[in-house]
Amino acid sequence: MKFRHVRAIAVFGIAIVALTGARGSHGGSCGGSSHSGSSSSGSSSSGGTSSGTSGSDSTSGTSSSSGGTTTTGGSSRDKAERDIKIDSCKLDSSGKNLVARLTVTNSGSVDYTYNVTMKFNPAAGSSAVAATARVNSLNVKAGASQQTEATAPYTGKGDGSEYKDCVVSTASKSAL
Repeated sequence: MKFRHVRAIAVFGIAIVALTGARGSHGGSCGGSSHSGSSSSGSSSSGGTSSGTSGSDSTSGTSSSSGGTTTTGGSSRDKAERDIKIDSCKLDSSGKNLVARLTVTNSGSVDYTYNVTMKFNPAAGSSAVAATARVNSLNVKAGASQQTEATAPYTGKGDGSEYKDCVVSTASKSAL
């Protein structure tokens, strides 16, 4: 086989990997699973993204509903999202706040500060409006995990069931 054929096959292989987005996807789910076989594209909200400085990573798109995880985005921006596991999404006991309970795990060798924006999505056909909550400046030491909550006011009149899932819409981390 001639060198140009080998080179063409190599370029084709790289193009396939790039177009299919072959990468690991991690994240969290309310069901306790930290891996999923599904992925899709979606939209992301503004805010919480990194400024492009060294030691910063940002991402968008981990969602949680009924035990499933959906990951969007690509490249090295996934690094902040991979550190976030959604433990639960529910209406608090007072009935006044939507609460996403998160565990952020820093498996790196450097301490990081995390900024996370959560979005509570209404079910299809619901008259509810999406709600947003933020976690700002959460410091997690290297090799450690930390639990936190993102809370958004609940403006509905029911039991919160009109919200089908909560999503990490943006996440970033920067070295301390």
